[in-house]
Amino acid sequence: MNANIYLSRARAQWRARFSSHPGRKWFILWTVLLGATMSALDVSIVSVAMPTLKRGFNVSMGLIEWVAVAYMLALTIFLPLFGRLADIYGKSKLYNIGFVVFSAGSLLCGLAPSAEFLIGARVLQAMGAGLLQANSVAIITQAFPATERGKAIGIQGAVQAVAMAVAPFLGGILITAVGWRAIFYVNIPIGMLGMVAALLILPADAKKQHVRVDYLGAALFAAGLGSLLLALNEAVKLGWESHTILAYFVCGVIMLALFVVTELKEKEPLIDLRLFKNSTFLLGNISGMLSYYVLFALMFLMPFYLERVRSYSVALTGVLLMPLLLAMAVAAPVAGRIADRYGSRIISTVGMLISALACLWLFYRGESANLSGIVGLMIFFGLGLGIFIPSNNSAIMGVAPVDKLGMAGGLLNMTRSLGLIFGVNISGLVFTSLEHGYLAANGFPNASRIFSNSNIPMTLKDNAFMHGFMTVVLILLAVNMVAAVLSATRKSCAVGVVDHDMTCAIVVSSGFFGGFNQQTTGMAILVLILLLAGYVESFSFTRPRIWSTATTAPTAISSTVAAGRNGPAPTDTQRLALDYYARKFNDRDVSIDTENLGNHAEADVYKYGFLVKRLDISGGKVSEEKTGIRDFIIDQLLFAVN
Repeated sequence: MNANIYLSRARAQWRARFSSHPGRKWFILWTVLLGATMSALDVSIVSVAMPTLKRGFNVSMGLIEWVAVAYMLALTIFLPLFGRLADIYGKSKLYNIGFVVFSAGSLLCGLAPSAEFLIGARVLQAMGAGLLQANSVAIITQAFPATERGKAIGIQGAVQAVAMAVAPFLGGILITAVGWRAIFYVNIPIGMLGMVAALLILPADAKKQHVRVDYLGAALFAAGLGSLLLALNEAVKLGWESHTILAYFVCGVIMLALFVVTELKEKEPLIDLRLFKNSTFLLGNISGMLSYYVLFALMFLMPFYLERVRSYSVALTGVLLMPLLLAMAVAAPVAGRIADRYGSRIISTVGMLISALACLWLFYRGESANLSGIVGLMIFFGLGLGIFIPSNNSAIMGVAPVDKLGMAGGLLNMTRSLGLIFGVNISGLVFTSLEHGYLAANGFPNASRIFSNSNIPMTLKDNAFMHGFMTVVLILLAVNMVAAVLSATRKSCAVGVVDHDMTCAIVVSSGFFGGFNQQTTGMAILVLILLLAGYVESFSFTRPRIWSTATTAPTAISSTVAAGRNGPAPTDTQRLALDYYARKFNDRDVSIDTENLGNHAEADVYKYGFLVKRLDISGGKVSEEKTGIRDFIIDQLLFAVN
């Protein structure tokens, strides 16, 4: 007892002396960064170990997948509760408990004798990560003035991005040199250092009156959100028509509806729904979720694109993913500082527009992208998200009341986790459905294990893959634009505002592009036009003949077919169209559909199911009709330059 009293007094004296230190806020930031590094490492380091864990425990892939799924589900579900508990019992106290719980979970993961035990330990580890993530942004917000908040949050985002980029590489080394258990043990020294730092550096929590915790709301929210996430995760394996998936959805909707009713009546709710009356808080969380949707959808599908379409090795694929996260790390602190000075609305909108342009480039180039182009794409993509995320997070936390910073931080990180889950599951579902639909339309219904199926021609596999991949990229372009519009329509916080309660009164701007200069407005309008062009192309200008060929695979004609070595002999019209297109664009991997109109013929050129050119053929001469997306993009870019 005497030892505990002595330690408490010594810590109080240290904190009292340290409170006047001019660099105190930066020490607080670096303490928070220890937790951010530890939790970010564990998001991606485990993915490298999945095959090793499957072999080591001799279990099915379906079971071992829960090592990752259980972690993400538990983390997402517990974040709002831990944020609320932090507001009641103290952010510093719960952050320190987070180090303890995460370290204990990591130790149990490393000692796991079975896959089932490992999954349970991962849930405990996720609870520790939730305690860290729910409080990290809130502690930074309290420690830094509004004029430096964006910079500090940007540094946190940079550290997390670097940790996520390094994690697969570090995991591979540890598994090869020591074994899979080492990827969990590596967290323990970081956790112990974090515990000591948190005890000595984080500010003491102010004493608060006891407030009842809304455990009923927490249970309803966990059950509802957990059911919906399980439905999304299992739908790919069981199918959307499964009674189990339907039951998950019904349960989720009912539980969340009961949660809303309960929260509206509760005096001290788990989630104060009045926070969402503030447009900056509401739109910031939605656009933040969409940004992580785009990020993780791309991180999920790009390895398949690089390995299957570009035929790059696994090692090179891993290297090519790193520029995205490293670019985020470079851009985040700079963007945070700019947001502190000029406001978050413009800078966050520009970030999402840059990300949208990266999607547009990928959609336009397809499989013709070379190695340097892919590196540039990943850097450009990372810059866009690195610019958006810290400025958006700063805006969200800037309008949260002081007594609800923990709740706001929990919600912010929960939406990020939802973006991750939705990005992987929904994009994977869309891609798989389109890939199988393309193969079914070409004579291979109910195809399984497509990549290793030797009965399916390789060219058809590639076309089916790109059909699904390009559609997902187009959807990501649309998601980027929605996030940009949401960022543009909110009102920026006044720089230098310190009173969080005052900032809660900020409302949405009445002008859509109010506050933007002419160049920024022009860029936004251009990208919106290009997005519209993509949708118009998807509908093929509503002509019945073109609509029917856009939704089914048109007659394929490639360089092999044109030479008469494979498939049905092409018509003269198809040969003329292919020769013209190949000479002009140096691209013969297209599909061509023709229609005889009497004295002339029309040829529609498709790339991965999208109309890219319409040609008119008369008397052996080929001319162009400006209806394809290539023409539209070129025209708009020339217009913007002139």
